[in-house]
Amino acid sequence: MSPKRPDVGCYYFPNYHRSEPRNAAVHGEGWCEWELVKAMTPRFPGHRQPKVPVLGYTDEADPAVMAKKIEDASSHGIDYFIFDYYYYDDGPFLENCLNDGFLRSPNVDKLKFCFMWANHDWLDIHPSLRRSRPLLWPGKVTPETFRRLCRRTVDTYFRHPSYYKIDGAPYFSIYHLECLLASFGSVEATAAALREFRDMTKAAGFPDLHLNMVVWGQPVLPGERELADQPKVVRKLGFDSVTSYVWIHHMRLGDRPEFPYRKAMELYLEHWKNMCASYDLPYYPNATVGWDPSPRTILSEKWTPSGYPYTPVLSGNTPEAFEIALREIRDGVARTGVSTFNINCWNEWTEGSMLEPEAEYGYAYLEAVKRVFDRAR
Repeated sequence: MSPKRPDVGCYYFPNYHRSEPRNAAVHGEGWCEWELVKAMTPRFPGHRQPKVPVLGYTDEADPAVMAKKIEDASSHGIDYFIFDYYYYDDGPFLENCLNDGFLRSPNVDKLKFCFMWANHDWLDIHPSLRRSRPLLWPGKVTPETFRRLCRRTVDTYFRHPSYYKIDGAPYFSIYHLECLLASFGSVEATAAALREFRDMTKAAGFPDLHLNMVVWGQPVLPGERELADQPKVVRKLGFDSVTSYVWIHHMRLGDRPEFPYRKAMELYLEHWKNMCASYDLPYYPNATVGWDPSPRTILSEKWTPSGYPYTPVLSGNTPEAFEIALREIRDGVARTGVSTFNINCWNEWTEGSMLEPEAEYGYAYLEAVKRVFDRAR
């Protein structure tokens, strides 16, 4: 008997619509990250830029535009989008893509969706100065803000028939452990807040809440100076699973302009083994399409690797190399028996990691997903 096919999730970064008040306040009316994509030029010899979207510089808050994305994703083996969800002390950010585009699309029933609360500091990096990156909205929020986020998520989104669930439990992921802990001041208070979120979900009629933690870096506990025992902290907080967002979180890329994609894959596969040995929770692996955040750099500044977004880029991330990575992930998922994994990303155009069709390779990355994970095969 062949192993059960895992669910295939794909992160979605929703900053490609022109109706976002926060962006208008900082960058001007109608701005979105397409402006950085369109302005891009090569930053070093052999640099594969600019990237040009096959479907054009579309507005993702348009239901017709999102319907095309849903059709492309669902017909190539993607089961659900994991929306990067932003919610700060003064309310939500970048949700017009979801509310106006995805949820109003005529074929929304073809693709599931869920959230990864992107609770990191939002810095002014569009584009980024080399040394000064002003903080616009802090990832640390008040307990009252978190409670409002949970209430709104349960009442507005968990109840939607397309919300992704694992064994009937809505899936909710959190990106930044250190900001989460800082929001409540201790492991105990954070655990209590997450239990309240779980109880809120059960009270709404769901069997449970599936809490997932994106694990990367090494956090320091509030009031402490030493690094925390991350697996122990994640277990105490009551998470049901752990995962990754992008390969480069787990490796040093060095100081050369480019880092081989194949080498990054090998390092990530080794990291995956270490995570499975360190955590007694299911680990949902990640398949990364690529990495190139140079569109977020100031083009008039000399480019040298000196910290995000002035980092080396992954080279050799062809569709063929990506398909090899997918097959490694598929085989590893079969060995570990987990039910899902994720891909970075549908549309990280300003970080160089996207399944969405681009001029050089067209639909080739999506076709690789279809060959490896299409249910019909």
